[in-house]
Formats: sequence, C-alpha cells, structure tokens
Amino acid sequence: MAPYPHPIIAKEGWPYLSLAVVAAAVATYFVGWWSTPLWIAALFVLQFFRDPPREIPQGEGLVLCPADGRVIVVGNARDPYLGRDALKVSVFMNVFNVHSNRSPVDAAVREVVYTAGTFVNASFDKASSDNERNALVLRTDSGADVTCVQVAGLVARRILCYVKAGERVARGERYGFIRFGSRVDVYLPPGSRARVAVGDKVKASSTVLAVLPRA
Repeated sequence: MAPYPHPIIAKEGWPYLSLAVVAAAVATYFVGWWSTPLWIAALFVLQFFRDPPREIPQGEGLVLCPADGRVIVVGNARDPYLGRDALKVSVFMNVFNVHSNRSPVDAAVREVVYTAGTFVNASFDKASSDNERNALVLRTDSGADVTCVQVAGLVARRILCYVKAGERVARGERYGFIRFGSRVDVYLPPGSRARVAVGDKVKASSTVLAVLPRA
C-alpha cells in the first residue's frame, strides 16, 4: 500500500458536507422526520467526496488508471497536445464514482495546459475537444510521453489540479479533483497495449490501463 497523506473524505468536499449536515440538523430540530431528504442529500455528499486509499501495482511500463469510472473509449486517436498518433483511453465518471484524480505513471510534468470550453455530457466524444479541460503532459524516466486530461462534464463545473510544470508525480499520486461527474482522457505512445476494454469498470491507481512500449 502506498503512503496515503489525504483524508478519507476529500478536503474538497468538507465545505459541502458541513453545509449539508448543518442544514439537515437544523431541519431536524424544527420539522423532525420531515428532514429525512436533507439527511439523504448529506449522505450523497459524503459518498461523492470519499477518497479511499488504493493498492498501486508495480511493474515496468505500467500505466495506471487516473480515475474511477467506466471505460468509454479504447482506440487510436490524435493526441492534440503532442501532435502525434496515440492510443486513447477514456474513463467516464458518474456522480457515484470517486472523483479524485491520480497520476497514471512516475513522471516529470512537462506542461500543464488549461483550455476553457463548454459543458456538454462528458460521455459524448465531442467532450474531449469542446469541454473545459486541463491536460498534464508527462514524461517518464524511460522517455515515454503520456498525456492525461481532466475533462469537465454537464454537471462538473470545477476542475482542480495541484501540480505545475517542472514538478514530479508518482504513479498513484493524487494530483487533482473534478466536481461533479466528468471524464479523464489518457493519450499513450504508439505501440502501447491496452489492458482494458470499452465497458470495463475501473478504479484509480489499482487498475492497469495499458503497458507502454519498450524503449
């Protein structure tokens, strides 16, 4: 198990959870069991912002999943950040998934690219090119370039990224968060081999998305 310096309930959710619990408690005081819907809402907020520790697979060339959710794309595509052909794997996160984002590889952050955009349903293909998004361009110690893109969705209106160009990230390291429902696109070098298929349910850090080609 990798070190886990983050609370089990993500800090990003503390204000929302506090507000939900206070509102439910006040309603309980005044209206009793009629406050039940507010307690249900508080439980929803609690589950949305959960951020559990994960087992992190070790092995040469492994690319780990950066997010919880369901695989919606596995195939050849153009990496718009590096201008090259790539293997693209996309993971869609619904409101019941953990929304903490984690680095897929051990790497140096070459560039962080934010792009303003729209907020169409993140499960649509055009979300990758039209929606608000934030990309990390990463380079592994073996010289492989990997692009990991946080994409906002129909409800998600806030992308959080905590790393900057020039910093290093470790596989499984928490680097960002997206509120509420979204996707992550991963662009891998040609020759990478996918370990997942469309429809697979995946977990951040503990699921292997692909294996990089040998240098």
